[in-house]
Amino acid sequence: MNIISIISRRLTLSEKQVQAVIGLLHEGATIPFIARYRKERTGSLDELQIAAIEAANAELEELERRKQTVLSTIGEQGALTPELRQRIDDCESAVELEDIYLPYKPHRKTRADKAREQGLQPLADLLLRQDPRTDCRREAQRFGQTEQALQGARDIIAELISIDERSRNAVRREFAYTAVIRTKPVKQLTEQRAQEADNYRDYFAVEEPLKHISSHRLLAIRRAETEGFIRVDISCDQEKALDKLARLWLRNNSSAAYEVEQAIEDCYKRLLKPAIETEFAASSKQKADEEAIRVFAGNLRQLLLESPLGQKRVLALDPGFRTGCKLVCLSAQGDLLFHTAIYPHPPVNRKSEAEAELKRAIQGFAIEAIAIGNGTASRETEAFVRDVLSHSVGSLSGKRADSKSGLTAGSVAVYIVSESGASVYSASKIAREEFPDEDVTVRGAVSIGRRLMDPLAELVKIDPKSIGVGQYQHDVDQAELKRSLDRTVESVVNYVGVDVNTASKHLLTYISGVGPVLAQNIVNYRTEHGAFPDRQALMQVPKLGAKTFEQCAGFLRIAGGRNPLDNTAVHPERYAIAAQLQQAKNAGGEVRLQDFVTDEVGLPTLQDIWRELDKPSRDPRLQIEEFHFSESVHTIDDLQEGMTLPGVVTNISNFGAFVDMGIHKDGLIHVSQLRGKSLSLHQHITVEVIAIDRNRKRISLRLK
Repeated sequence: MNIISIISRRLTLSEKQVQAVIGLLHEGATIPFIARYRKERTGSLDELQIAAIEAANAELEELERRKQTVLSTIGEQGALTPELRQRIDDCESAVELEDIYLPYKPHRKTRADKAREQGLQPLADLLLRQDPRTDCRREAQRFGQTEQALQGARDIIAELISIDERSRNAVRREFAYTAVIRTKPVKQLTEQRAQEADNYRDYFAVEEPLKHISSHRLLAIRRAETEGFIRVDISCDQEKALDKLARLWLRNNSSAAYEVEQAIEDCYKRLLKPAIETEFAASSKQKADEEAIRVFAGNLRQLLLESPLGQKRVLALDPGFRTGCKLVCLSAQGDLLFHTAIYPHPPVNRKSEAEAELKRAIQGFAIEAIAIGNGTASRETEAFVRDVLSHSVGSLSGKRADSKSGLTAGSVAVYIVSESGASVYSASKIAREEFPDEDVTVRGAVSIGRRLMDPLAELVKIDPKSIGVGQYQHDVDQAELKRSLDRTVESVVNYVGVDVNTASKHLLTYISGVGPVLAQNIVNYRTEHGAFPDRQALMQVPKLGAKTFEQCAGFLRIAGGRNPLDNTAVHPERYAIAAQLQQAKNAGGEVRLQDFVTDEVGLPTLQDIWRELDKPSRDPRLQIEEFHFSESVHTIDDLQEGMTLPGVVTNISNFGAFVDMGIHKDGLIHVSQLRGKSLSLHQHITVEVIAIDRNRKRISLRLK
């Protein structure tokens, strides 16, 4: 099996590209490094294409290992012929390999095995020949009781049919065309369980073609099945499946053919249908998992690329009613300077005291921006802060930075920040290491403030599953989900780049080639020796050798260092040619990049370098945009059908987009109401309220 050729054919890429990527991966190169700095070798493949090659290569290498097990097992049985070996060697799929292996695969004793032990194999062979002259019952009498002998022979035939590749493929094809997934509710549930089951009533009587069912619907069905509320069956058109098997195995209308026909029906119901149903249940689940993970990863990428406020002195508030609002003040570097709690809301109602404390904090720490978590009491806290600021520094206007709704009062801006995952962070080992002497409420408020300053730097500390931008994340393959989300975080961190002199070890961990141990070594070295003056100084970090330097250097930035190129995405290995380009740029006149092409450096790399020289030190993330919620709507009770409201996209799924309208409950724009448009996370949009289910707290929206 030629792995390179197979991957090339599957992914519609040249064998040269596939060979280059696999070679680089085997050399220890990471996907971000290959995509950014080895474009000439790969033909400018992007990260998704490189990841697809990596996944396909891993799959085929695993197939090769499985082939060796199969060959060994069959060889031990003395059944490995040259023709069979060639078939196994040429096999390109796991399903095909397992079909070939099935007749030789060790298994528990079956009904057919017991029949063979009773000496009924000759009778089964006789029936399979379907000679019109055969008197089946008379022949069966020679093997004992007639009915038992015929049943045993049919069991042998049924098993033979079930392990035959032609039979399995025939039934697979029928499942592929006509399989239907059906559900029915489990009866006799306890009262409490029946109430829980009510959440899944939309899936109590599903009957839908398997090939057309949406991934989110299938995952919901499987969750309901796992929790014991429904039973699920996947079946194809039985009559057509039996007809296909009959064409393969029936030769005439003899009495022997009648026995074989019974064996076919038994084979289908008892052996083939359950086996192929299991295959299709697994493959459809895998397909649904892949789609859900793809959507989740896309949402996560957009969230991680959320606009940063930058290094500003921030006051953060984690709002609450009875427990008060936790208030923290952070330096421009995100260090905790001060914390307290204020109680401006019922039932405590210490509003004047809270106002005085807020003013003291703003003035005492020269606060430039205020971050308010978007959970319970968020809008009430925002109104309180606005009122304090309006009496202190004048009028307000609305702003929003992606998921951060902002209001400006003089030099102090107020932002509503998503706090999804903040509670997870506050109780985590990372938070305890950062703030060993503070409780979870302080840590949570700090996370909200830092998330405003630099969302990426803060969100990397939280398990991506807890950030709240996925659907059915607990129902999909957890190992594959983790791989995909970790790769997404790694991709974004390297795309943005990090300042090696300020980045936390958690952020550094995701840099190409670094990892947890080396990230800690970088932080330790920085603490002991001070800021890195240039990228080359990274070579002094313990265990950071030449290969690791090659992988990580281009993604680590040094602001204000000895070499301005150290604060760009230009790799140190290309500094010489970057200097030539800079010199030509400074000289004025037209610069032809083609004139700088060498055997090692092609046009793609030169274009990347030129963009960096044109806009050095640029942050690829978007800038803050203006936005504000409707002042007339604060809860679901304020909504009316037909209302037009501003909103922000908070989550995207296959079935639509969830929208925050500032009422603590997101509405849903079903895909049918998107007017054919695609949305992005944190996009500012206008929606129309088309339905309100207050009992189930569901709000249906239409994109305006």
